Order: sequence, then C-alpha cells, then structure tokens
Amino acid sequence: MIGSNRKRMIAGLATILAAAGMLKMLASAAEAPAEQKSPIEFTADGKLKQPEGYRKWVYVGTPLTPNDLNDGEAMFPDFHAVYIDPESYAEYEKTGKFRDGTVMVKELVAVGDKEASSGKGYFMGDFIGLETAIKDSKRFKDEPGNWAYFSFGHKYPLQKETEKRSSANCNACHQGNAAQDYVFTQFYPVLRAAAQHSK
Repeated sequence: MIGSNRKRMIAGLATILAAAGMLKMLASAAEAPAEQKSPIEFTADGKLKQPEGYRKWVYVGTPLTPNDLNDGEAMFPDFHAVYIDPESYAEYEKTGKFRDGTVMVKELVAVGDKEASSGKGYFMGDFIGLETAIKDSKRFKDEPGNWAYFSFGHKYPLQKETEKRSSANCNACHQGNAAQDYVFTQFYPVLRAAAQHSK
C-alpha cells in the first residue's frame, strides 16, 4: 500500500515537472523573436518576382504630376500610390531610418475623371503599372545607398518577374532629389509623421 502510494506520488510529480518544462519551453518560444519572412522573392537567376499582398502594407502617400500642369509632357503623369512593408515601417517609426531589407512598392494608377460631384480635380482611374525599390546591402552592395529599382511594366498585364533596372535610370534622380536615404520622404506624409515619433 505504501509502495503503491509512493509510486503514484512519483508519477504525479513527474507529470507536474513535465508540464512545467513544457510551459517553460512554450514561454521561451513566445519570447524568441520570430524569424522575419521577406515580403519579396527572387528567382534563382536574380529576377524579382511580382510582390503579393502589398496593398495590405503601410500606405505612405500618392504623388501626382499631371500632364495638365507640365505642358502635356510630365515624366510621371500618373498617380503613384506608395507602400512600405510593415516590418520596415515599424523600424522607421522607432529609428527614423530605413532598415536593410526595406521594400517599397509604387503602384501606378492612371488619371481618370477630372470632374466629380465634389468639383473639378484629378481622380484615380485604372491600375496601369507596378514598380519596386529594395534596400539590401548584401544583394545590392554596389548600388548607391544599397537601393535597387525594378519595374514590372506600365501596362497590364504586368510582367511576373523582372530584372534590376540600371542605376542611371533611377538612382541619380533619387540621390539628387530625395529628402532622405534615396527616398522622397518629403512627399510621403505618413513617413514624415512617423519620423517625428522616432527616437
């Protein structure tokens, strides 16, 4: 009888210790930083695949330089809806800097109607293009600021994957005119507001 009780006590104690160990493991796993999955993907030969789900990222602004205000010859006459991946936005909020791995997507939208019930203006039409900028010090170590630029086209259907554009096409303009780290933060009110709260 005594031996039987002792066995039950030992078994019960072993169960409690096992449960405590499992709880400790679960707590450690919860505290460990989750490995961040990149919001973009490259092919084996280095082409960028068209990003997915970017419309659920953090929207930062929509610059517009319409033809009407540029003698009919604007370089970029469309709306440019710009998004940043959520992890990079969170880092920017904390530090006011663009982390290594930052991805920004620019979705081109045609100017549609110029008159609505609210009055005359510029109203968004159809999606017409997609571009991406990526900061990566390993993959693009020779690019100014480690930024590389990609275009999936300015007419649907878009390319499913694309090669990096020449530095001369984008970097020179960004380097000479962007307010911060090759990014036109002066035109993105969401980033301007976030930078005010960074440490």
